[in-house]
Amino acid sequence: MVSTPPCVGVLCDLDFSSAGLRMQVVGLGFLFYSFVFLAAHGLSAALCATYRGLPAKEKVFWDLAVTRALFGVQGTAAGIGALTEDGALFADKMRGQAGWSWFTVLTALGFFLFENMALHCSGLVFGSLDLTLALHHAYALVGYTWAAGSVTLGHFLPVFTLLLEMSTPFTCVSWVMLKAGWSRTLLWKANQWVMIHMFHCRMVISYYMWWVCWSYWEEMKTHVALVPRLVFLTGLTLLTLVFNPVWTHKKTMQLLNPVDWNFGDKPPPENGPQQKKPHSS
Repeated sequence: MVSTPPCVGVLCDLDFSSAGLRMQVVGLGFLFYSFVFLAAHGLSAALCATYRGLPAKEKVFWDLAVTRALFGVQGTAAGIGALTEDGALFADKMRGQAGWSWFTVLTALGFFLFENMALHCSGLVFGSLDLTLALHHAYALVGYTWAAGSVTLGHFLPVFTLLLEMSTPFTCVSWVMLKAGWSRTLLWKANQWVMIHMFHCRMVISYYMWWVCWSYWEEMKTHVALVPRLVFLTGLTLLTLVFNPVWTHKKTMQLLNPVDWNFGDKPPPENGPQQKKPHSS
């Protein structure tokens, strides 16, 4: 186990029992990830010729991918912290809270508010919607809204769940390199292999979450209300039986056949570095 980093000490002094403070931190998370989305657009438009050549719909997806990647870094760090910290969260998995875990839960809610707004606005504008992703993020929004609104709910499972975002940065890199025409390079394939491994790790994480629920079932029934308990267990069931297997299969098939299945299985462009083919004699 590791001790709580000193950099989060200031968070321990905040009174997260105040609904006003919690709403402010949620708003901060929403504004931060909105800024990341806009910054991704501005920097990509200024610096990347590939981005400038994309249709508007794919530009939005690019900006969302970058935003999700940054949240993935935050979520991965928080999830590892929940698992390894020698503190309240790990010691009491159904009631334990800490200042840094409050900050994580509230900013995560801010992200999922932004993500759902962006996802559905994009769907309305462009006339398409990834139903699996929309359902996944809808469950996340409901779950983190409940976690943010309860001053007694433990934070181990809400924070540890964010470790599932470990695959997100690699997914972003994979898609951006695919659009840039780098899908035949060793670098893209290496990233794809790591990403597939991260999706396998997601499965292990979901099994561990089931084990925690099983091991602390009596405490869970006592300290977690019926509605959020049902929402969490339903979401975990979908994650274990539907989301993880489907996404792992898709990413594995993409390694063998590099296509952009987010936009109708479009073949990748060929403007990146290519492996030299032997000349026929």
